[in-house]
Amino acid sequence: MLRELLVSASRNETLEKFVSTSPLSRGVVNRFVAGTTTADVVATVEDLDSKGLLATIDRLGEDTLDRAAADVTVADYKEVLRALADNGLTGAAEVSVKLSAVGQALGADGESIALENALTIARVASEVGTTVTFDMEDHTTIDSTLRIVSAVRKEFSFGGAVLQAQLHRTEDDVNAHSYAGSRVRLCKGAYAEGPDVAFIERGDIDKAYVRNMRTLLDSDAYPMLATHDPRLIEIGQALALRSGRAKDTFEFQMLLGVRPDEQIRLAELGHKVRIYVPYGTEWYPYLMRRMAEKPANLSLFLRSLVSKG
Repeated sequence: MLRELLVSASRNETLEKFVSTSPLSRGVVNRFVAGTTTADVVATVEDLDSKGLLATIDRLGEDTLDRAAADVTVADYKEVLRALADNGLTGAAEVSVKLSAVGQALGADGESIALENALTIARVASEVGTTVTFDMEDHTTIDSTLRIVSAVRKEFSFGGAVLQAQLHRTEDDVNAHSYAGSRVRLCKGAYAEGPDVAFIERGDIDKAYVRNMRTLLDSDAYPMLATHDPRLIEIGQALALRSGRAKDTFEFQMLLGVRPDEQIRLAELGHKVRIYVPYGTEWYPYLMRRMAEKPANLSLFLRSLVSKG
C-alpha cells in the first residue's frame, strides 16, 4: 500500500510544489541527485571515479509532450557527453536515457522521433568513446522501447536495454535480448503495475529477479545487475562464480546516495560497480520512485523536511 501511495505521490502536482519549494528538502535531494548542471555532473563523476566507481548519467524528466522540450533534452545529453570527454571521463561514465523524455510520447510519430533522437545521442556517445543505456518505463512502453533499442543496436551495438524483473513477460524478454555483444540492465522495477502484468509480492519479485539474473549470467550478454539487496548481490556473486564469469564481464549497479559503503566494498573486491547519477531540475518524480522502491528511504526524506540542522 505504501509503495502505491508513493508512486501516486510522484504524480501529485500539489505535493511536488510543496516539496520542491521547501528549502528543508535540499539535504536529501543532494544525497540522491548530482545537481542541476553539467558542471555538477562532471564533479560527481570525478568523485565517483576517485573511489573506483563507474557512473551512468540520467538527465531527469520524462513523458515529454513537446517537441522543443525533447530537443532540449537531446542537446543537454550531447553537452554532458562532450564535457565528459573534455575532462577525460568517458572511460568512467556513460549516459542513461528515458525515451519518453526524447519524444516517445509525442503521439503517432513519437516512436520515430524517439528513435531519431536516440540515434543522435548514441552517435555522440560513440564519437567520445562511451555508451548509452535506454531506461525502461511502465509496461505500456516496453514493446516500443525494445523496438527502438533493437534499431539503435543495428548501428551502435553498445546500446543497453533495461528489463524489470517484476513483470511477468521479462523472462521471455531476457532470453530474446541477451546475446553476444548485448548489454542488459536488470532491475526490480520502479513502477506500480497491476497483478495482470507484474508480480506484486516482494518475495515473488525477488525470485523472479534471481531467475532472470541466472539467465543473464549464463548468457553471452553483458549483465548489469541493478540491486541494493545484500542477499541478491550475494546470489549474483555466487551465480557469476558458478558460470565461470570473470569480474570484468558483468557489473553491479546502484543509485547515487544508496548504500555508498557497499558500493566501495564491492569495487574493492574487484567488481565493476556503476552508480546511477541523476541530474536536473525535474528531480521530484525520481525521488518519489526511490521512496517507493525502498520505503525505508522515506524516513530519511521526512527527517530532512522537519530538521533545522
